[in-house]
Amino acid sequence: MATSAVDAIGPAFQHTKQQLFQPFRAGQWARLALVGFLAGELSSGGCNSSTFHIPNHGNGTQKFLDLPFELPSLPHMDPMTMAALIASLIVAGMVLWILFLYVNSVMRFILFDSIIAKRCEIGRGWSRRQGPGSRYFVWQIVYSLALLGGITILVGIPAAFAFALGWLKDPQQHMVPLILGGMVLFLLFLAFLLVALLVHLFTKDFVVPQMALEDISAFEGWRRFWPRVKTELGGYAGYVGMKIIMALGAAVVVGIVTFFVVLILLIPVGGFGVVAVLAGKAAGLSWNLYTITLAVLVGCGILGLFLYVVSLISVPVIVFFPAYSIYFFAARYPALQAVLRPAPPIPPLAPPLPPQPEPIG
Repeated sequence: MATSAVDAIGPAFQHTKQQLFQPFRAGQWARLALVGFLAGELSSGGCNSSTFHIPNHGNGTQKFLDLPFELPSLPHMDPMTMAALIASLIVAGMVLWILFLYVNSVMRFILFDSIIAKRCEIGRGWSRRQGPGSRYFVWQIVYSLALLGGITILVGIPAAFAFALGWLKDPQQHMVPLILGGMVLFLLFLAFLLVALLVHLFTKDFVVPQMALEDISAFEGWRRFWPRVKTELGGYAGYVGMKIIMALGAAVVVGIVTFFVVLILLIPVGGFGVVAVLAGKAAGLSWNLYTITLAVLVGCGILGLFLYVVSLISVPVIVFFPAYSIYFFAARYPALQAVLRPAPPIPPLAPPLPPQPEPIG
């Protein structure tokens, strides 16, 4: 009988306890935090700079500590230079996104191996999982493009239709079709996002194990996985529901712990920031392109440190949820079951006894 979504909780909890606390290893904890973050087991935000407001001084200078302050404008910048700068930022952003997506793809398999072996080895896993990581990277690129294309079609076609009918030129005269159409579009958009989230969830939880164990592509993994879903819709629906409930509970617990830890860390970080600002003011520094760039880089470094601290706090969650999906899927996927619970070795047969000498006489 296949393990239900509720039955898989106990083995996953025991697995997490054994891997993290029996015995406790600080090095493994730190490696799992890094792998879990890069594999996408945590939600992370971007590095956003603050909006500053500076009063306009008569001498045209803004001191480093003058508050409120704003980002200084770049006078006499050639439009072509500005366009080239914007284009460079866009290209750099795309390159960084593709690089992170590739690292994320390989780290997903390193996390899978870490759960199966109860031991995290980043260097060995990185060289070992380049093949399936590359195939998963291709899947993620196709998935992202399909998601972007679907949203564009879902929003663009109704907008073009409304514009062609003249509804957007005089919306007050077409309030009823606009409201009804907006409601229908909103429901379709939610349904599309729900399907996209389920595809992403099932891919990383159930297709990735097939890719890891059978050396196949994500597309082939989906071809083999989809018949299992159709024959057991209730079981997989229960898995999704149970995972949502547990994720909400874990988010509350991790959020509370993170709040107090960050509150403690803000004391030295804030003190360092005050000292740096005062030192800059004493040195006569002003806000310009270089000091703003430095401030943004330092802010991004602090944000990265904060995210890693959150990941360290979330290591039990990082281990538990992949283990939960593995124990749930192992009862439905014999190859995973064989790796998760290998059969005990067969003891060698005892050698035959030497022939007894015949009695004399």
